[in-house]
Amino acid sequence: MEFTEKEQAILRIVQKNIPDSLTPYADIAAAAGTTEDEVLNLLLRLKESGAIRRFGASIKHQRTGWTHNAMVAWVVSAEEVDEVGRIAAEHPRISHCYYRPSVYPAWPYTFYTMIHGKSEQDCLDVVEELRRTTSLETCEILESLKELKKISMTYFAEPSK
Repeated sequence: MEFTEKEQAILRIVQKNIPDSLTPYADIAAAAGTTEDEVLNLLLRLKESGAIRRFGASIKHQRTGWTHNAMVAWVVSAEEVDEVGRIAAEHPRISHCYYRPSVYPAWPYTFYTMIHGKSEQDCLDVVEELRRTTSLETCEILESLKELKKISMTYFAEPSK
């Protein structure tokens, strides 16, 4: 995609933190030297084209009290993944769900859920709930030991002067 200088200015802003205000799109427009309609139209065009799937806030869960994480790798068939994916995605303590076919016989896991809790037990409770309410059974729980990076991608650097 080709972007105008104004569109690049908008994208430089939205690839970072969205303004914490009641009028974030107007604030983005003011900072980019454009209008709120142009900001909204660009984001809508990117979403409709499939360049972005969603546009929203990313919460730093540790600051909200959710201090324990577990990436849970599940064994699920391709036929069942849409149904279990829908159920897992609707769970308030699951932030991410992924389906990735495995190419390694020793690693049969194909469905991944990122679970957040206030303790290890909170995360284990979600694992057990998924076992009771879906066809998911076999899993490996991969607990987060340390967060090494949590920043958004930078697609448009500031122009050099």
